[in-house]
Amino acid sequence: MFRPLLLTAGLALPTLVSAEVPRVITDIGPVESLTAMVMGDLGAPDRLLQPGDSPHHMALRPSQARALSNADLVIWIGPDLTPQLAGQIETLATSALSLPLADLTTTHLLPARDTGLFPHDHEEEEEDHHDDHDEDHEDHAEDHDEDAHGHGLHDPHVWLSPENATHWLADIAEALAETDPDNAETYRTNARTGAETIAAAEAEAHTTLAPLNGRPLAVAHDAYQYFEHDFGLTVLGAISDAEANTPGPARLAALRDGLATDKPACLLIEPGTDPRLLQTIEGSGLPTATLDPLGSDLPQGATLYPALIRTFAQRIATCVGD
Repeated sequence: MFRPLLLTAGLALPTLVSAEVPRVITDIGPVESLTAMVMGDLGAPDRLLQPGDSPHHMALRPSQARALSNADLVIWIGPDLTPQLAGQIETLATSALSLPLADLTTTHLLPARDTGLFPHDHEEEEEDHHDDHDEDHEDHAEDHDEDAHGHGLHDPHVWLSPENATHWLADIAEALAETDPDNAETYRTNARTGAETIAAAEAEAHTTLAPLNGRPLAVAHDAYQYFEHDFGLTVLGAISDAEANTPGPARLAALRDGLATDKPACLLIEPGTDPRLLQTIEGSGLPTATLDPLGSDLPQGATLYPALIRTFAQRIATCVGD
């Protein structure tokens, strides 16, 4: 049976003797990118989801199932994002360690939003983010225990928080060190270097987004909450929910009525967003920015994650400025 690997401070794990770099499987491009940053020149992880695949509705191809069955380590977001993958890991990756990033105590979780219109106090949120984010992380381990990490309660797009990603680099390094102790220090050094790279991208994104000054946005798919939180953005509402379910008439009507009085400066869409859904709130002349949460339109590999953060900021700023 696969062995879940939940890393917490002070937890000593038994070491595994390994003569070669572990075979690592990741679920999505951003997780592959973070893992590649930590592995560096020692090796490269494989990824299950290919550009165009939906993590919410994934099905493994035979070649992907074979790769999973040969894995030493599986690094993935968790069952909230890819519910089908949990059973496949347990069935196929019988000898692998499993690292579900959303379940780590270092991960800052946000609740899933269940309405089309979002209540929002932007000024208070932006101040709270800068002043209280450290406190949020201190309290988060307690939150994990209290809610037993009930799946479906949290927004699964946790990788769009650079702060989460930075914490994960160290967790990924420890997981790799567990399977490959001979290269443990290299993984840890690479993780520290990767954290500096993400910090630079995050700082650049803050500078790029500063001129928005609270101007409101709307989204086609409620996938960007973590990015909103980390960068203090104001998003008025979403056409579809975090799981990309088709919106019902009541949700669309409420969203259309709400945005009629508080018009967004830009609508964030994904590649392949149904144009018919956009018509429900787009109105006339509302600019759009195409943002792929998986970074499928960017060069894949170690450079993807920092490029994703920069690209999101640049496209949003350009859209609002048009």
